[in-house]
Amino acid sequence: MNDFREDNGEQATAPETKTYSRYICTANHGFAPYAQEELRRLFGAVKSTLLLPGEVFLATLEAEPEEVTRLLSQNLPVFLRHIQPVQFQDQGDMSALERLAVYLSRRQELEGAKISLHVRKGQASFWQDSPGELREWLQERLGSLEAEFTVQDPAWVISVYADRDALYAGVSRPEENLSSWNGGMIRFRKEDGQISRAKFKLMEAEKEFAIPFAGFRNAVDIGASPGGWTSFLLERGLKVTAVDPALMHESLRKHPALKILRKNAGEVKFRENEFDLLVCDMSWSPKLMAKLVTGLLPSLAPGGTAVVTVKLMHKKPMAVIKEIIAMFEGERMQIQRAKQLFHNRDEITLYMIKY
Repeated sequence: MNDFREDNGEQATAPETKTYSRYICTANHGFAPYAQEELRRLFGAVKSTLLLPGEVFLATLEAEPEEVTRLLSQNLPVFLRHIQPVQFQDQGDMSALERLAVYLSRRQELEGAKISLHVRKGQASFWQDSPGELREWLQERLGSLEAEFTVQDPAWVISVYADRDALYAGVSRPEENLSSWNGGMIRFRKEDGQISRAKFKLMEAEKEFAIPFAGFRNAVDIGASPGGWTSFLLERGLKVTAVDPALMHESLRKHPALKILRKNAGEVKFRENEFDLLVCDMSWSPKLMAKLVTGLLPSLAPGGTAVVTVKLMHKKPMAVIKEIIAMFEGERMQIQRAKQLFHNRDEITLYMIKY
């Protein structure tokens, strides 16, 4: 069918050409449908194809790439953890990889630049070896760019996703990907004597939200046992009051900067403005957690920070998050970020400041 037609002897105007952008999108396992919903609310209809069930999908958005970046930066998503542009797509085999290398070597912005090369594989990929070996393979073939390949502070990110029968790739600025980590997966090495992996959640929040934990003086940790978050705060030089009826880890019990209250959160009373930091990682229902924490907010000084996890125990997490945020906002808490971090599981992390 022609783009032009005649009507009453006059030539009709050409229909507007729509612009589409394509991205590989990633969420925590099981939360891809909510990441898709976030995109639908921003961009209208979203055509998507699952690449890894519940976690990774290919999305086509009716928007210019610049518009995608602008809208996502102004409406930071909770569940959409990472995106990578798809500017190159080919069949899944070695000849496609050779064509990708040629394509990338011709991208002028990459010449002499600091580049981070992010490689991921689907559940079943035509590339049989590790993602790290594919990264090395590509890096060798991009020698003509005379680029500096780095992990820290790159100017550009090359993202590659090798699936069973397709190869996807794109080039972007790190900030355009929502996370500067490959797939949004920030990994920490478990330390000797580490009390629990829950500590990683606070370590990730420190990086993701740029929270200056070392600048606080006096913290309260609600539901602190066995002490993963408390240990992190003590390492940052804070005085900590830990509230939990259960025992704290034996390595913490005699710490000079730690005060332990073996009580339920609903049983304790503190002086007004006693703390400049409140943290909470309780495995309780969202409403009960919010009720307990908001009851203790008078002890948080104006300008103080709160970091809490919200457990998503029900089928409507977006509605739960909206309700919990409203509870905190009603107690003079300004929400800085609500995000499902990589180290969150069936929960999100709220970062708030009291005004």
